[in-house]
Amino acid sequence: MIYIPLFYKRQDIIKTPQHIAIIMDGNGRWATQKGLPRIMGHKAGAETVEKIIEAALEFGIDYLTLYAFSCENWKRPKSEVDALMNYLKTYLTKANKEFNEKGIRLLAIGELELLPDKVAQRLSKTIESTKNNLNMTVVLALSYGSRQEIVRAAKSIAQEIKNGKIDIDNIDENTFGNYLYTSKIPDPDILIRTSYELRLSNFLLWQLSYAEFYFSKKMWPDFNKEDLGEIISDFQKRERRYGDV
Repeated sequence: MIYIPLFYKRQDIIKTPQHIAIIMDGNGRWATQKGLPRIMGHKAGAETVEKIIEAALEFGIDYLTLYAFSCENWKRPKSEVDALMNYLKTYLTKANKEFNEKGIRLLAIGELELLPDKVAQRLSKTIESTKNNLNMTVVLALSYGSRQEIVRAAKSIAQEIKNGKIDIDNIDENTFGNYLYTSKIPDPDILIRTSYELRLSNFLLWQLSYAEFYFSKKMWPDFNKEDLGEIISDFQKRERRYGDV
């Protein structure tokens, strides 16, 4: 039986989260627990990505950001990194067709210049091909680190001040946000992390200031539509006061 979130039952879209961000954790451990090579966990995780994107689209989510590859992940064994990049290239090729069929736009954030050329080219083509789709936006965080993003933004602002393009007295939170990778993306309403690791791992540190956090005990390959639906339903019951009473 498919779990239908509360907002689908009552057609109340007021508290539907606009943006969900996910730290997709546990692929390697999922495989190890099953006596499989770690890379098989990443393969299973890629299949879960497709299912969760489909579910988010059905649930009426506007933005879905997936932490796919961090700056720190480059430190992993070369064989694992190479396999991950191959999975990413294959996925992007498939997504180009499927996203256009479903009206999904693709964006990416991070130090994309560090991606292998073939992956970067495929990513660029898919982003260009889907840029006019309006049903949902999927944001892939690739070679991404939030501290690096913040430092990059600070340097850019400092350079603008030096060049006389910005008055330092006019800098506020909105100004700073305009220099982040996510300048044209609303902040997440929900952060989900699987595998029950209770940390942010350098992910969207600025943007998650007012997000509701959910930590699932499931490894990412086991996370499913019903789990996402339950989180959305719980979110609808929470009162977000943003520091007010």
